[in-house]
Amino acid sequence: MRIFKSILILSHRYIGIPLSLFFVMWFVSGFFMIYSGGMPKVTDDMQLAGAQPLDLAQVKITPAQAAAVAGYEPPAAVLRTILGRPVYELGDPGYHSSLVYADTGELMQPLTSAQGAELASSFLSIPASLFRLQQTLEDHTDQWTFTVGRDLPLYQYVVDDAAATQVYVSVNSARVSTYTTRQSRALAWLGTIPHWLYFETLRDHQQLWNSVLVWSAGLGCVMAVLGLGLGFTQFRTVRPFEWRRAIPYKGLMRWHYLLGSVFGLVTLTWVFSGLVSMEPWAWTRVQGLKVPPGTLAGSELKLQEFQLPDMLQLQLLTGSPVKQLEFARVLGAPYFIAGFVPVKADVGSKRDRLHQPYNINGQLQAAALMVDAQTGQQHPGFDAARLVSALEAAIMDAKVTDSAILTDYDDYYYSRGNQLPLPVLRIKFDDPEQSWLYVDPVRGKLLSLVHKWSRLERWLYNGLHSLDFAFWYHRRPLWDIGMLVLLSGGLGTSLLGLYFGMRRLKNDLALVANKLFRKKSSKGVPYAA
Repeated sequence: MRIFKSILILSHRYIGIPLSLFFVMWFVSGFFMIYSGGMPKVTDDMQLAGAQPLDLAQVKITPAQAAAVAGYEPPAAVLRTILGRPVYELGDPGYHSSLVYADTGELMQPLTSAQGAELASSFLSIPASLFRLQQTLEDHTDQWTFTVGRDLPLYQYVVDDAAATQVYVSVNSARVSTYTTRQSRALAWLGTIPHWLYFETLRDHQQLWNSVLVWSAGLGCVMAVLGLGLGFTQFRTVRPFEWRRAIPYKGLMRWHYLLGSVFGLVTLTWVFSGLVSMEPWAWTRVQGLKVPPGTLAGSELKLQEFQLPDMLQLQLLTGSPVKQLEFARVLGAPYFIAGFVPVKADVGSKRDRLHQPYNINGQLQAAALMVDAQTGQQHPGFDAARLVSALEAAIMDAKVTDSAILTDYDDYYYSRGNQLPLPVLRIKFDDPEQSWLYVDPVRGKLLSLVHKWSRLERWLYNGLHSLDFAFWYHRRPLWDIGMLVLLSGGLGTSLLGLYFGMRRLKNDLALVANKLFRKKSSKGVPYAA
């Protein structure tokens, strides 16, 4: 038993010497991540809020004529305003698009640096004279743009304003890709960057970054388990029982023992769930049911079916200036999706989850109105039975077992602050992965696919890391108080562990140096018989 205890102590001590620094960094950054969100980014609603209103009176060519200019039939199309002129954006979102001026029918050329500054000036409502071109990122992202690498090349501007704003404008897509301020950069450096090791030099080597996180989290789990083991093995059973005699430590080491025993389990769950978030095992990367592209569209987009609607009628329907028109096809019929900013919009709210094991579209999506392209009237939404039938007909290797319209969130489709659209149609299939589809019945859009493995990962990651259990997650400040207490306990344990680890390392190095010094000194002593 004594040998076992010695192994536990030595293993916990020497694994903890390097890992305690990671734990302190993770806990400190966790406080900031609760309230500051993730990396600075421009969300869909922010894009719409910063866009100029659309003036259909300037539009002289039809969507079909714009497609002819581009030379292909696009799978997606949007009409928006760029630098005061209406422009058709033709292409698939997230991929290369062609921009065609809707007033002249000319292809729009990549932005010049002066045009980029003007676009950013309009987007942020900051005078263009305050913008200075810092650099052009051609084929390499920097600390603030690695999440928008598809937007390269980017103009980076430094703004001479009180917030020390920096703006990145995509040369080809003519959009503000992201922007930062002194405050958002500071919060990222205190929160997301150290928490996820989002250091530019490390992120440039994706495989190395992944390995560092996986191994540090894995060793962190080992250290936490060893610490919990010591909590049991070092506890003394004494008669009569006294806390003072039952715990064989004094001073700060006693506090390290007590905090570790109380908060060790949640520390283990946090570091383990962080490991799960990196998807190190094959089951975490299962794709699930394959939904053929364009299933809910019914057929390819046909721009010749669209005649531009009456702008006055649109604004009466939305109650706000229309910023863009998306051309969509749902269940074989054409529709306009008119994007606008509600009068009381909470633009720019941070996402309430920084990472999740499966993708959910529509979070913080811009406010939009579905308009029937044939009648010009607002579309109330799509019949759930038709959406289910379209999906079941397209998916040949699985059948629908259940479908329901949800007016409230469930355990796998949820957000704080109603950041995901409701109602939502949930459809369950009998495929081997037991996939569930979530569909927006208003827009006829697939929002998410969740299978049995991602549902498991949801609990092992979000459940254990964000502690987003329904009984308190939506009842703030109850969740905040609980998280702050747990983070404080974990931080206290880690700080004491770091202190003792550094002290032990100092003593060990001094002992090694002393032995080496004595060995060298002994070589100079003459032999005495």
